[in-house]
Amino acid sequence: MSLWPLALTAFLASAVEAIEAVTIVLAVGYAQSWRIALTGAAYASIALAAIVGIGGPAILHFIPITIIRIAIGAFLIWFGYGWLRKAVLRYAGRIPLHDENAIFEREVATLRNAHEARVGLATAFNGVFLEGLEVAIIVLTVGSASKDALVTAAAGALAAFTAVVIAAVLVRHPFERVPENTMKFAVGVMLVAFGTFWLGEGIGITWWYEDAAIPVLAASYAAVALLVSFSLRLR
Repeated sequence: MSLWPLALTAFLASAVEAIEAVTIVLAVGYAQSWRIALTGAAYASIALAAIVGIGGPAILHFIPITIIRIAIGAFLIWFGYGWLRKAVLRYAGRIPLHDENAIFEREVATLRNAHEARVGLATAFNGVFLEGLEVAIIVLTVGSASKDALVTAAAGALAAFTAVVIAAVLVRHPFERVPENTMKFAVGVMLVAFGTFWLGEGIGITWWYEDAAIPVLAASYAAVALLVSFSLRLR
């Protein structure tokens, strides 16, 4: 299997989650202190690294590849559908667009009313851990096909987190101009496409042109999602 689609999916998914995590860390830093914010983020990062480092090799070592493909395929379809559904509803105007600046302002207001350092520490830890846990799940599932795939997915996630953190250090402000909904749409499409491909392989489907079926599946899902969004907007 070509590894670049895995890297791209992991990168985009991680970038979305990293933006949300950084928004929370920035809020803690502004409302309380940067030491508290960075300490909470560091503890969460260590916990996530342990989960990926232990969970990934364990999955590949103990579970048969056919079972992995069926389970991972079904999971990715379910997980990706959740992202894709929200993106479609946002494009259709049925639910509001994700506003990182509004989230930042709410977090700052809440934290300024909570004077205890442990509140800020817990907020930073939970924000990074929960958002990072979604990334860890995507990395472990998308990369479970092989050790090379796992390394590639992890590298894509690490690159995204590094880019977002560097941008946050330079800007020190929420990323309200980042097209997050478009990124979620793309990630949702890719996850559902990968899920369909691996689930099909797991139950014995032979895909025409093998890996080349993945972009075809992704394009088909994207077209259907955009058509549904357009139809909902007209109603």
